[in-house]
This record gives sequence, structure tokens and C-alpha cells, in this order.
Amino acid sequence: MASIFKLDNLYRFFMKAYPVKTHTDTPITPLNKALTDCRIALITTAGLYQNGQKPYNERIIGGDCSYREIPNSLEIQSLSHGHRSMVYDASGAKNDVNLVLPLDRFRELEADGIIGSLNRRHFSFMGSITKPKPLINETAPEVALKLKDDKVDVVFLTPV
Repeated sequence: MASIFKLDNLYRFFMKAYPVKTHTDTPITPLNKALTDCRIALITTAGLYQNGQKPYNERIIGGDCSYREIPNSLEIQSLSHGHRSMVYDASGAKNDVNLVLPLDRFRELEADGIIGSLNRRHFSFMGSITKPKPLINETAPEVALKLKDDKVDVVFLTPV
């Protein structure tokens, strides 16, 4: 992780003034089965989307709280990057999308029998959301219901 002192003054000011929320009531659900029996879904905040999907809207003040479904069968390098933060360096992820959505690595884990199975779909959100109320109240619960309907046991989150 980069030091805050390597950022220019504007970004340093933003980071120091950024309203961070602390949650003490986060539910913890222990995994009660072996990974070899689990269905796993991936979620990223890298703002990924596939050809034919609407790109994230960079003009929404506070950030685009929508999400995109990523089919498990998709060739991962075909995904486009829509992350809007000017302090996010996407160069590594553009070379290998697995850095922000490790779908190929999880396919290997599935093939090797280390995990049970991958879900039929995964999800991508935009990172750098400064006004997360629609995310908290609408889109995240919507995705949670989809994961529940898909009988997903474990979600692997790659925040950027």
C-alpha cells in the first residue's frame, strides 16, 4: 500500500477528511462446512463490466452504486475497467484482471478440488463510493438476495 505522504496535497487532504464509518455490529457467520463442499462467488469493487453492459456513470456525485453481473463462463480478460478514482492505478489490473477479480485462479481451485464449485455469476461494484446510502440500502441487499437464491456459501471480496 502506498504511503499517504506520496500523494499530492489535494489527495492527502481528501483522505484525511474522508468520513470513515466504524461498524461494531458486523455479523460473523462461521463456515460450517468444508471448502470442498462450498459454492463460491466473487465480488470486486474494481468497476468491471463486460461488453454490452452499461458502463458505470462517472457523473454521479458520490459514486455509481450500481453493480454488474459477471457470468462465470466469461473470458476474464474481455472485461472493461470503469473505476473512476483518480488515485487508483489500474495498470496492473489492465494487464491481468485476476488481480481484482481472481476468477481464473478460482477456476483452478475448482478444477483441483480445493473448492466445491463456483457460482454461475459474480458481481462487480464501483469502488470509491463517497455517498454509499443507495449501496447500503438498495444494491448491496439486492446482490445479497441473488447470492442467497444461488445458494452461495462463501463470497470472496476483492476491494480496490
